[in-house]
Amino acid sequence: MWPFRKRQRSDALVVDPAQGDPRARALVDALSRRDWRATRDVLVAAPDPDTRAYLLEIAGDVGGVQDWIGEWAAAEPDSTLRRLVQGSHAVSWAWEARGAKRAEHTKDEQFREFSRRLLAAENLLDEVVDRDPDEVAAWAWLVMSSRGRQVAADEARARFDEVVKRHPTHVVAHEHRLQYLCAKWFGSHEEMFAFAREATAAAPDASLLPELVVIAHIEKWLSLPRGEDERYIQSAEVRAEILAAARKSVLHPAFAPGFGWVPRANAIAMGLNMAGEHAAAAQVFDLLGDQVGGWTWNYLGDPAKTFTTARNESYAHRG
Repeated sequence: MWPFRKRQRSDALVVDPAQGDPRARALVDALSRRDWRATRDVLVAAPDPDTRAYLLEIAGDVGGVQDWIGEWAAAEPDSTLRRLVQGSHAVSWAWEARGAKRAEHTKDEQFREFSRRLLAAENLLDEVVDRDPDEVAAWAWLVMSSRGRQVAADEARARFDEVVKRHPTHVVAHEHRLQYLCAKWFGSHEEMFAFAREATAAAPDASLLPELVVIAHIEKWLSLPRGEDERYIQSAEVRAEILAAARKSVLHPAFAPGFGWVPRANAIAMGLNMAGEHAAAAQVFDLLGDQVGGWTWNYLGDPAKTFTTARNESYAHRG
């Protein structure tokens, strides 16, 4: 029997930016009401590298932070933590200016503002690692900004190495390193899969890192023409690899949901559903309940709607 109780489901799902975590909710609320002291306190209480990264990831989606964070700078001009918050948030702020469309559909003024914001973000993050080289989150966000800054391959790899020599299983850094290695950015399908498979093989059981294999297959699917994409994602070889990744991660008997698991489990559920592994997908949906989240659903449309459609399909075919 699956060891987690099935949650009550609602008809209309909403994406919770805090992923159901009280610390994340406290951070979102603090940032939304422009309370830098409360923001500081939440992050000081979260020294674990993954937890801090998940919190900063969520903070990046809170609007308006760049408008008022100068108040924190004025009050605590020597604060390294303030620089980390401002710099990591500015990476997301930069991508907000660029938009989600491909380069050929992005206006010149968007690129200019994107570059301006991203340069400001990197300057702040560089200050953080100069002050505290062991601040893993700053290195992780420098990995994230590598794509936008079009950093050379050697430099991008060096940034990632700074993360993993301090925290080898850092989930957020691995996710953004994978994106850098995608064919649509600065790598290739071969580089992307080699990285995902190596990280998954080295990951401990019940880790979130095997989601990298699932995301790699979703990225390959996205690159293919209509018709060929579905044949690819539902091929026996791909189905088997996605299922194996899920079984090493959220479907492993030792897996225990912790902060940051929701968007990664969503990616795995999406991949399993697309591959036609409905029984396994249904198990992940059982675990998730109504907790829709993560960016991968955006590839299919509205996250809440596509989550619901995929969940219903997997439940109908779970066998």
